[in-house]
Amino acid sequence: MVKETKLYDQLAIKPDATQDEIKKAYRKMALKWHPDKNKDNAAASEKFKECSQAYEILSNPEKRKTYDTYGLEFILRGGVPYEGDAGGGGPGFGGMPGGGMPSGFAGFEGMPSGGRPFTFTTSSGPGGSSYKFNNPNATFSDFLRSMGASGLDDLGGGGFPGMGGMGGMGGGMPRSSKSGGSSFGGSPFGGMPGGMPGGDDPFARSVRQQTPEVSTVERPLPVSLEEMFNGTTKRMKIKRKMYDDSGKRTTTDTVLEVPIKAGLKQGSKIRFKGVGDQEEGGQQDLVFIVEEKKHPLYTRDGDDVVATVELDLKEALTGWKRIVTTIDGKKINLEKSGPTQPGSCDSYPSLGMPISKQPGQRGKFVVKYNVKFPTTLTQDQKQKLREIL
Repeated sequence: MVKETKLYDQLAIKPDATQDEIKKAYRKMALKWHPDKNKDNAAASEKFKECSQAYEILSNPEKRKTYDTYGLEFILRGGVPYEGDAGGGGPGFGGMPGGGMPSGFAGFEGMPSGGRPFTFTTSSGPGGSSYKFNNPNATFSDFLRSMGASGLDDLGGGGFPGMGGMGGMGGGMPRSSKSGGSSFGGSPFGGMPGGMPGGDDPFARSVRQQTPEVSTVERPLPVSLEEMFNGTTKRMKIKRKMYDDSGKRTTTDTVLEVPIKAGLKQGSKIRFKGVGDQEEGGQQDLVFIVEEKKHPLYTRDGDDVVATVELDLKEALTGWKRIVTTIDGKKINLEKSGPTQPGSCDSYPSLGMPISKQPGQRGKFVVKYNVKFPTTLTQDQKQKLREIL
């Protein structure tokens, strides 16, 4: 029979819970109440602190035994009863770990009444120094380290969702000294709004130095020449891996609206921050790299649009007519009465692609001529050409 169940209740477990059950319960509660995941919940920091302090006691077999026998207030007062709580002439502190009361406390009997309200505290009690809890963040960091690689996988591949890679992943999180108390008022991470460490205090600087940069994932984004000319918004469905409150990895679908600005070029990059998979350090950035789809009529050369006119040898020598359509639908009548040189071209200003950095300006529309030579000639044809040319 345990003296009280308050710490067990804090982790939602029974007093006969195994160490493994205590760890699982703390992991669940810490993930649920971590301030980084509860920025709009002022009570979350306190709940995170309380579950961390409950874990600190119950995960230590000796502290747990003392708690089960004498209760939390005995531990918080460093084993010293409140004035007036001790009786006289009765039995001593039977059941104390080690076979008896520590030196300097012989002669006290009984324990404080159970009617005092339960609170977490680090203040000194009368007659002796108090027990000092660790900083809750340090407790959580130590917990992550103790779990090892397999445990970190359960928590998100080595990191805590939403924590920006904080604590216990590689070099470790600095612990607060027991002589300094927990000092958990306000922001639990050194006073920076939102729960992340800030300012110049050593704890915050150490956390920032250990925070890894999130990785960037690049994906090709095929875009047609017409879409680059007119500008558009492409809706892209992506899958990303996240972690729920229990640390379980899930896959969710997200639709991104990708803006394609008029005049955008091949190789342009469009970045979305924090929309990819969840990993140590945060969520991945996603970068779309624009790829130009092959067009049946046109190619692009910088800000110019190029169209190719195919001519046979007879047309190239004797003249020809064509109607060519620009990318925005304008008709251009082309006519040449004399020879057309292979590889020659004509250009038409301001009928090409929009120039993204010069609003209202456009490149050229270029018409190139490709002369198709015959692959074979008869002897009679050769003779006539010799006579003509």
